[in-house]
Amino acid sequence: MKLVIAQMVALIFLGSAPAFAEDSERQLSISVGDWPPFFVEDEPGQGNVARLVKDIFAEQGYEVEFHFLPWKRAYREAAAGKHDATAIWMRAADREQDFVYSDPVMNERFVLFHRKNAPFEWSRMADLSDLRLGGSIGYSYGSDFDRAVENDVLNVEWVASTELNFRRLLFGRIDAFPEEINVGYYILRRELEPEEARKITHHPKPVSENQSFLLFPVDEPETKQLRKAFNRGLKAFREDGRYNAYFDTRPQASLSEPNR
Repeated sequence: MKLVIAQMVALIFLGSAPAFAEDSERQLSISVGDWPPFFVEDEPGQGNVARLVKDIFAEQGYEVEFHFLPWKRAYREAAAGKHDATAIWMRAADREQDFVYSDPVMNERFVLFHRKNAPFEWSRMADLSDLRLGGSIGYSYGSDFDRAVENDVLNVEWVASTELNFRRLLFGRIDAFPEEINVGYYILRRELEPEEARKITHHPKPVSENQSFLLFPVDEPETKQLRKAFNRGLKAFREDGRYNAYFDTRPQASLSEPNR
């Protein structure tokens, strides 16, 4: 009789175990920098790419918590294994020592923002050598731009934020600075008065066009599994059309289209 009871208890326990496993979600920590409208710490949903990443992982059985940090610290902590991943980054050779890349999460287009009353033309990096350029600490603006900075072709004054670059631009302290076009116009609308924002536009020639990725620490034991799960979910979101919905609310550039 005791054996029968023990078997019944074991069957009940085994029968309930899968349901418990399905209800529980693995908690993931992802380090990010504040990069509106893609990642925004103080807004509901924390940005459209944050929502995309979170929803993709949710379907794969993971719950994501984003940790907003300065960009360099976000990178260092993830590389050291303090986070399961970091988002989002363009491809760079030195990063491949620390991370493995997801499939492309989004496309980016970096342009030079400038005052409308101070237009310029350029076709190669050397054409920008006489301009006072701004940049945000911890950012990469593509291999061509970064190489030109390293070789002292460009004169760049580095500051803490895109908002500060816009204000320096308005006051004439710099002539131009690069930023992802959607990010730039989002911050322009959010942080500046409309009459100030109307004084600024962007050059149509991109500084760089690239893809960005979720990075997983190369030496962490769960990296292979997490990367596979994320790529599987990202592919499903693209194929069934859900992916595009996350970018429908991107700010448009109509406020300050270039007068060209």
